[in-house]
Amino acid sequence: MTLVGSIKENEGFMGMPYKDSLGKLTIGYGTLLPINEEEGELLLKYRLDKAIKELQIKKPYVKELPEPIQEVLYEMVYQLGVSKLMKFKRMWKAIEDRDWDKMIKEMRDSKWYKQTPNRVDKLIGKISDHKKN
Repeated sequence: MTLVGSIKENEGFMGMPYKDSLGKLTIGYGTLLPINEEEGELLLKYRLDKAIKELQIKKPYVKELPEPIQEVLYEMVYQLGVSKLMKFKRMWKAIEDRDWDKMIKEMRDSKWYKQTPNRVDKLIGKISDHKKN
């Protein structure tokens, strides 16, 4: 058995935080909480890569879009997940038509915008900057 396999077997996996035998908050395979920023960044990169791949399977043409539009969509899929992002049907139509104004309109006309307006406005700024170039 590999070292990693042995640790996995001995620690066991918990996807939700729990208190270990010493009462310390733990997650995964014996990872004590809180995690540090470096560990958080590793998790972010892993989850972002996974989300991007899932989006590219659902919408393969995303890879052919201008880079700023890709970045907006990748940030959206990281925040919302693929299933929720797919529900933006009119926005996807606007993207297919390369209608960036309509894309912005559909982003603003959403529950997501009401929940996180500052974040969405930053993403809209990226689209607006792209339109100018």
